[in-house]
Amino acid sequence: MRSPLISYCLSKKAAAEDYPFGPLPIVMKVGGKMFALITTTEEDKVSHISLKCDPVIAENLRQQHEAVQPGYHLNKKHWNTVTIDGSLSETDLHDMIDHSYELVLKSLPKAQRTAISQRLV
Repeated sequence: MRSPLISYCLSKKAAAEDYPFGPLPIVMKVGGKMFALITTTEEDKVSHISLKCDPVIAENLRQQHEAVQPGYHLNKKHWNTVTIDGSLSETDLHDMIDHSYELVLKSLPKAQRTAISQRLV
């Protein structure tokens, strides 16, 4: 059974699952660009998710939540790694995923953004 966080990432328009680094981590992409990096346990439970974030918001989230840390092996200014330990609500996690997805989507060329926005699923 898929993790609800993985399913949520895949529910975004044009989101695709990729494995550029081997079997783990799972990389979620839109338009060929990463918006989430997911680490799972042996039981297929998400243990960490790294998400792109506006630098000011990223710093605020780190100050407010112990589970939110600078991106592990990523640009620490633009990425946060979130430990999935139950301290953040599903709504908070979905908001962070939405923010990351939107940042990456906005960075795509206009033609590509338009094609994605016109998709039905």
